[in-house]
Amino acid sequence: MTAISIIFTLISAVALVTVPRRWAPLPLLAASCYMTLGQVLIVGPFHFSVIRILVAVGAIRILIRHERPASGLCGLDWLMFIWAAWALCASAFHQEPGEVLIHRLGLVFNVLGVYFLVRCFCERSEDVIGLIKVTAILLIPVALEMLSEHITHRNLFSALGGVPAEVAIRHARSRSQGPFRHPILAGTVGAVCVPLMAAIWRRSPVMAKAGMLACLMMVLTSGSSGPCMSLLFAVLALILWRWRHLTRQMRIATIIGYLALDLVMKAPAYYLIARIDVVGGSTGYHRARLIESAIEHLREWWWAGTDYTRHWMVTGVSWSEDHADITNHYLKMGVLGGLPLMLLFILTLSWGFRYVGEAMRSRTDAPVADQFLVWCLGASLFAHAVTCISVSYFDQSFLFLYLTLAMIASICVSDRGRRPPTGVRHLNP
Repeated sequence: MTAISIIFTLISAVALVTVPRRWAPLPLLAASCYMTLGQVLIVGPFHFSVIRILVAVGAIRILIRHERPASGLCGLDWLMFIWAAWALCASAFHQEPGEVLIHRLGLVFNVLGVYFLVRCFCERSEDVIGLIKVTAILLIPVALEMLSEHITHRNLFSALGGVPAEVAIRHARSRSQGPFRHPILAGTVGAVCVPLMAAIWRRSPVMAKAGMLACLMMVLTSGSSGPCMSLLFAVLALILWRWRHLTRQMRIATIIGYLALDLVMKAPAYYLIARIDVVGGSTGYHRARLIESAIEHLREWWWAGTDYTRHWMVTGVSWSEDHADITNHYLKMGVLGGLPLMLLFILTLSWGFRYVGEAMRSRTDAPVADQFLVWCLGASLFAHAVTCISVSYFDQSFLFLYLTLAMIASICVSDRGRRPPTGVRHLNP
C-alpha cells in the first residue's frame, strides 16, 4: 500500500467510526471511487483491499454501538445469508477446497459486509436520499478523471496500481476506466447510477443534474457498448414510470415476446446480444456463445460449479489457463457454486423487485416524490439485472449492486413499520 492509500484508509476508518449513522456509508463509497484494488494489505493467505478494511472497521462500529438493520432482519437479509452459506459450502466440491474456501470467504465478506453495513446505516427514506446525494458528489471527480483519460490517454489512478497507465484504444476510440479494472465496469457504474440521480431531481435539482452529467460522462468516456445498453435500459425503466400501474402486464408481455422471438429465430433468442454494437468492436457474439456453451456443458457445473471452463470458448484469458472469459455475472455465480448459487442470486434480485412493488403499493397516498424514489431504486436494480447478462462484477463495482439492494430493503422494511395493522383505521382528531 502506498503512503497515499494508507493515509486515505486511516482517515476513512476514523470517519467511519465517528461520523453520525447517516454519513457512515461515505467512506465505503469514497473507497470504491478513489482507491484501486491494487492497494492491498496482505496477511498470510488473506488479501485486504481498502474496501475490506473499511468493512471490518464498520463491523466493529456496529458491534460497539449496537446498531442494527431498521426494524430487524427481513426476507432479503435472510436470503443473502443463504446465498453466502452455499457459496462457502460449495467450495468443498472443488479440487482445492482450501484455496477455494479462502477465495469464497473474501467474496462473502465483500458482499455481506457492504450489504449489511448499508442496511444498518440507512434506516429510512431520508437516509437513502442522503446516500444518493453523496454518490452524486463522489462520482463527479471520477467522471472528470475519466474525461482527462479520454483526452490525455493517461490514467491518473495508475499511481495506485491495479490499473494500467496507458488508456486502452479500440477502433481509434479511447476507453477510460478510472479506478476500475475495466472500462466496461467504469461505464456500468455510471449507467446504473443514472436512475439514482433521477430520484433526487425534485429535491436537489442542481446536485441531481451534476450527478447525472457525471454518470453520462463515465458512460461515454468508457467507449464501450455494454454501458450504453445499460444506460438505455435504465432510461427505459424511468420512462415506464408513467405506466407503473401496468407492471404485471409488462412482465407478461416481456416473457411472451421472448418466447415468440425464440420460436421465429433460427438461433436462440439470446443471440440478439450478438447484433448489438453501439460504439464498434463489440464482443456481443462472445457473450451469446458463452450462454450457449454453458448450457451445453451444464452437467459439468450444475451442482457446485467447476474449476475448468477453458474448453467452453475458443479463446481463453491471459490470467488463467483453466478458464474462459466469463462475461456474465449469472454464469459466474454458476461457475462458483452451480445452479443453486446462480438461482439464489437470481432470487435475490427478484426479491428486490418484489420489495419495490410492495413499497409502491404501500405508498399510494404518499407524495409523488416518495413514490418516484422507490421506482428509481427499482430502475437502478433493473439496469444491474440487465447488465449482469453481459458483465461480471470482478472489482469494486460490486458495491453499487449491493448498495442498491440494501437501500431497497431498508425502504421496504421502514414502510412496513409505518403501515397500520390489518383492520385498524386512522381516526381523525
